[in-house]
Amino acid sequence: MRKNNLILLSFILFIPIMGMAQNEKSLVRKGNRDYKKGDFSEAELQYRKSIEKNNKTQEGKFNLGDALYKQGKYDEAAGTFQNLSNEKTDKDLKAKSFYNQGNALLKAEKYQESANAYKESLKINPNDEDARYNYVYALSKLRQQQQQQQDKNNKDNKDNKDKNKDQQKNQDKKDDKKNDKNQQQNQNQQQKDQKDQKEQAQQPKISKEDAERMLQAVNNDEKELQKKMAKKEGARVRIEKQW
Repeated sequence: MRKNNLILLSFILFIPIMGMAQNEKSLVRKGNRDYKKGDFSEAELQYRKSIEKNNKTQEGKFNLGDALYKQGKYDEAAGTFQNLSNEKTDKDLKAKSFYNQGNALLKAEKYQESANAYKESLKINPNDEDARYNYVYALSKLRQQQQQQQDKNNKDNKDNKDKNKDQQKNQDKKDDKKNDKNQQQNQNQQQKDQKDQKEQAQQPKISKEDAERMLQAVNNDEKELQKKMAKKEGARVRIEKQW
């Protein structure tokens, strides 16, 4: 009787464990069906649910990376495959994880990291021709990217030099214009000074005797004018203001 109870208890405890495992696998299978139909977002959802049920499900994680890749979520896909490659897995799955990581990084135009991932895949499986081809392709894209960056840097440097050259040219023009203006002002001042000197030189010189005679004539005219003004009756100058 005691033995039968023990067997029954063990069977009852085993049922939830089997249910959990079947639930996880059923979620992965459902995700696979959605993936084949092209519904990658729904497939992603099912794979994530399977991982929540069992965090050690490598099939769910690997397929999740594929579903993310198909949606163009390349960085997230690369991270998923990288995490899986760091786990304790068999060589075949590890090589495939590195390979898919390389593909995702290649799409993200991270060519150096992509080449590194392919290289790790080839270390595990040197006979993988796809990984070898993609590795060479990633390196060629990396060199192309570096050349484009170098060309851009050269162009930027040239543009900066041309800009500085134009700025210096404009500054030189401004300085030349300013110098021309100052030079013209100096020339105008010199011409004015020369004109003044010439006019002063052309003015007639009066001797001391001539100056005294001119002054005596002015005084005589003033006395004569006063005599004429005195003869006029009622003539006077008003000094008060009218209100």
